[in-house]
Amino acid sequence: MLPRERVETTLAFEEPDLVPWGEHSIDYTVYEMVLGRESLVQAKMKETRALWEGRRDEIVESYKRDVPDLVEALGMDIITIGQQPARGSVHTPLEQVDEETFRDTAGNLYRVSKTTHDLMPYKIAVEDYQVPTVEELQRQIDHLDANGVPRPDDSVWEAARYVIDNYKSDYWINTCVGDIGFPWLGRTDEQALLNLALHPELHAKAVELQAKWAIGMVPYYAEQGFDSIMPCGDLGSSTGLLASPKILWEHVVPWWKQYTDTAKAHGLRVIKHCCGCIWEAIECIIAGGYEGYEAIQQSGGMDIKRLKEQCGKRLVLWGGVTNESLILGTPEDIRREARYAFTYGAPGGGFIYGASHSLAVGTQYDNLMMMKRCRDEWGRYPISIPD
Repeated sequence: MLPRERVETTLAFEEPDLVPWGEHSIDYTVYEMVLGRESLVQAKMKETRALWEGRRDEIVESYKRDVPDLVEALGMDIITIGQQPARGSVHTPLEQVDEETFRDTAGNLYRVSKTTHDLMPYKIAVEDYQVPTVEELQRQIDHLDANGVPRPDDSVWEAARYVIDNYKSDYWINTCVGDIGFPWLGRTDEQALLNLALHPELHAKAVELQAKWAIGMVPYYAEQGFDSIMPCGDLGSSTGLLASPKILWEHVVPWWKQYTDTAKAHGLRVIKHCCGCIWEAIECIIAGGYEGYEAIQQSGGMDIKRLKEQCGKRLVLWGGVTNESLILGTPEDIRREARYAFTYGAPGGGFIYGASHSLAVGTQYDNLMMMKRCRDEWGRYPISIPD
């Protein structure tokens, strides 16, 4: 089978010749250690600096070259590629305060994470944030209804279109997109969670605004020729949902269903990315029309054996090897987790192999090669894993 045929067969809950492998996110350090050259793909602060220096075209060329090269090098079946900054867009550098700290024009501070290499919010002003009223949210919704979601500049698709034009005949092409989730109003997670509790009167309109924007973007993804879209938004922490599942059932699930119906009508498959312990949201995801669930966080209690038993013919499962082991573990840890995933996730189809979140900064080469070896060794149907 071709890689794209494996994914199509898996999404039909049938067994392909080989368990498909893909990742929704791969950081630049993985590209560099596997391909043996510098990369600007998901290059974190290095990519941010390149934008500040006006090197947008260099970044796009890196995505065109490196993303498919890595997929081919690892024997993956899914290429995930997204939008890039528009040609000619201006990215003004932040003021540098010290070696790792930067300040924007509003006085907010950001620091470069030593763990992820991202430029992350450090001290964000929240005092002057004004919670919108129902009427203000309705005005934004009315504007969207009247004018639609603006069409993105055509150049944002340059790298994605290159990949689609040159690789779609063989590979499945996925893209990560904005999500519809808990009504999030605030500049920080803490502020947003407080507003979630303090302003239930805003829940319906806040979700409607998210949803109409997301639905309005669907035709633009379909026009490019993507095979699937992956809304990326977390619903839980490692211990449970961020908020009551009642909010999901009442306000989010109906919009998820409208969103996924719209996507499917445009020829797109829809797979949900979601970290955390989300047992209370699994039936919500299924009712919302999602076809798959990616980023199965085993460290948060999301056991693939239990998931397969509960929803194995209703939701494609995508995961298997934890980020913790890829970064901090040994090849033996990878082998143990992969064996478990193939044993309980793969039989009967409906399983895509991958990391519990992504191939992130810190992933060790030997662990990644063991991850590949396990798929090559155990991923062929019918699944048969020696004791």
